[in-house]
Amino acid sequence: MVIFIYLIALRLYELGLARKNEAYQLKRGGIMINDPYYHWIVLVHSLFLFSLIVESYISHQWQQSIPWLLFVIFIILQLCRVYVIKTLGRLWNTKVIINPTNDERVTNGLFRWVKHPNYWIVFFEFICLSLMFHAYLTAFIFPLLHVALMTKRIPLENQALSLYDEK
Repeated sequence: MVIFIYLIALRLYELGLARKNEAYQLKRGGIMINDPYYHWIVLVHSLFLFSLIVESYISHQWQQSIPWLLFVIFIILQLCRVYVIKTLGRLWNTKVIINPTNDERVTNGLFRWVKHPNYWIVFFEFICLSLMFHAYLTAFIFPLLHVALMTKRIPLENQALSLYDEK
C-alpha cells in the first residue's frame, strides 16, 4: 500500500513541477508545441495506477509478497527517473516545450546514451510495477499503450527539437 501512495504522490508532485517548469520556460521565450496525444498520455498514466491497484487487489487482496528483485529494479528505475529530471532541470516537463533561443540542448547524463530516457523508464516501470504486484493483465496492456503513444509523442518531440539543429 505504501508503494501505491508513493506512486500517486510522485505523479502529483511531477505534475506540479511540470506546471512550474512550464511557466518558467514560457516566460523565457519557450514555445509550447501542440500535442494532440497529451491527454491520452495523462489518461493512460492515471488508468495504469487504477488498474494496478484494482487488479492486484482483486487477484490477491495485496496478500502476496513483492519479489525482491523486482523491488530493486523499481528502486533503480526511480533513481533513473530522478536523474533524468535533475539532468533536464527547468527543461523537464510532461508537455512539449522548446526554447529555440537556448544555446544548446541537453546531451549529458542518460541523454548521452539514450534518446528520451524518461519514456524508456516509464515503459519499464509499467512492466516492473505490474509484475511486482502480480497484475499480469496490467503488465501486458499498459506497456503496449505506452509504446503506441510514444510512436506519436517521440516524433513530435524530435521535430520540435530539430529547431535547435537549425540554429
